[in-house]
Amino acid sequence: MYRYDEFDAAYVKDRVDVFRSQVERRIDGSLTEDEFKPLRLMNGLYLQLHAYMLRVAIPYGTLNSRQMRTLAMIATKWDKGYGHLTTRQNIQYNWPALKDVPDILDALADVEMHAIQTSGNCIRNVTSDHFAGAAADEIEDPRPTAELVRQWSTEHPEFLFLPRKFKIAVTGSPNDRAVTKAHDIGLRMIRNDAGEPGYEVIVGGGLGRSPFIGKVIRDFLPKADLLPYLEAILRVYNLQGRRDNKYKARIKILVHETGIDDLRAMVEAEFAAMDGPSVAVDPAEVARIEAYFAPPAFETLPATSEKLAQAKAADEEFAAWVDTNTDTHKQPGYTIVTVSAKAIGEAPGDLTTAQMNVLADLAERYGHDELRISHEQNVILPHVKQDDLRVIHAVLADAGLATANANLISDIIACPGLDYCALATARSIPVAQDIQRRFADPVRAKAIGEFKIKISGCINACGHHHVGHVGILGLEKAGIENYQITLGGDHTETTAIGDRAGPGFAFEQVGPAIERLVDAYLDLRAGDDERFLDTYRRLGLEPFKAALYEEVRDAA
Repeated sequence: MYRYDEFDAAYVKDRVDVFRSQVERRIDGSLTEDEFKPLRLMNGLYLQLHAYMLRVAIPYGTLNSRQMRTLAMIATKWDKGYGHLTTRQNIQYNWPALKDVPDILDALADVEMHAIQTSGNCIRNVTSDHFAGAAADEIEDPRPTAELVRQWSTEHPEFLFLPRKFKIAVTGSPNDRAVTKAHDIGLRMIRNDAGEPGYEVIVGGGLGRSPFIGKVIRDFLPKADLLPYLEAILRVYNLQGRRDNKYKARIKILVHETGIDDLRAMVEAEFAAMDGPSVAVDPAEVARIEAYFAPPAFETLPATSEKLAQAKAADEEFAAWVDTNTDTHKQPGYTIVTVSAKAIGEAPGDLTTAQMNVLADLAERYGHDELRISHEQNVILPHVKQDDLRVIHAVLADAGLATANANLISDIIACPGLDYCALATARSIPVAQDIQRRFADPVRAKAIGEFKIKISGCINACGHHHVGHVGILGLEKAGIENYQITLGGDHTETTAIGDRAGPGFAFEQVGPAIERLVDAYLDLRAGDDERFLDTYRRLGLEPFKAALYEEVRDAA
């Protein structure tokens, strides 16, 4: 895990001191809200429906127990006892008082955290695979790359005022868990025919009101060329991106209007004209960063645990959790644990102070002091011995964190929606809670299998509804909440934008419609192992559309 050096620590503290002065001037009236707005956004502070919201950066989703305990302390001391995990691997506080925000940022700085570039038309928090450094399918740990990009992009003088916000994701595995094709730039770590490591570079992905799947701009980029090539892309975008219309200002629109071939030509010309990035990279600095991500001191263990097998045989509930919420680790005898922040009936992605402290304790005692936040709004313990799973499950169960639903129908992504967000046009959380309750039976949920539901409360798509197997978009229609449903989306290496099923549903109609959809899927699938997404791709929209609107037709 990366550690601040003296420059990092001084820089972040200085930023806090400057913002403290700006907050004092806003409170005493020296600054108007319009004058204060760009200053607060540079520090991750939004003004939502009911209060300010502070978005804290968790670069590539990685943090340790000390940092998690500080997040818990902030929730208790300056908020309402909880935080909300986001699809960009960050955490948000929904109720801070303006006067307290500098103290919150000061506390974050003490544990090497901040809220810099979590907002604004700049390069946002760099995200990555939440299984990074642990996944058995990994080509290379992507986090050193993500950290290098983070350092390069932070306060980059040329890219602080881009046409629009800019998001970069990195994955080190062929199985894409970082949604790279839905980012402004996606980096997939690969090897060429000679076995040399490098990147497939994807550009122009994005969701929102105009969803696009990113296109490959470079099939293979040597690692040494990464920052110059990124800088070439950003320079072209900075000059060519539209600034007359914020809805057409993302690089995805530039790619769409220019065409990937012409854009590639511009980028390659800019890249060829460069001697290197404006922020030079010392190979010693790269080595220093990579050293921080060395694997933990794993024990030599058998590939399978007899202790675990016995515990599973003795406890069906525990066995179901292990089968659903753990994944294969690259190190024999270890496993990756997904801790669900999606307890049935709770707000998806919310963690209480007590739960944060429990997770910190588990990471410290059983997980090599590492935690990850996933883009699916869960928490990962990436390095856990199989022998320790039984006791970990017991602790999680006591904390309300042992729901066995990872990747199942109740593991729903949902934005805060109209309960919090000033941009939202409909509620998201109550829709998610209703669906969770309808599929609360773990046996039924397991029988349904992998089923990704993603919910957004407005067209900005913070809930990633476009790439959900089932996407739900809440809109306002004549003063009433109206929910559009899309089917067949996918956020993985086979990325797809979902197909709109038809007219929207009223709030109370959404849950029953999803039940009809699921029943149709169970009747139509080719076998118990065929996922909903595969059934949909085999049969197309029509049979599922018929199920969704069956009740509507009957009423007519």
